[in-house]
Amino acid sequence: MIVTPLAPDAPVRRVRHQARDAVALMTFSAVTSVGFATAFLLLAHLGR
Repeated sequence: MIVTPLAPDAPVRRVRHQARDAVALMTFSAVTSVGFATAFLLLAHLGR
């Protein structure tokens, strides 16, 4: 893996920013998973 150094004037990402991004990603993933599961359940129910 290649690690490129940050530019000297680049803002430093703090742990709280990374935590907020992680929570946003987990929320998006959960909502997407529940949405697909609901859609497939509805399709299975209508396919009977």
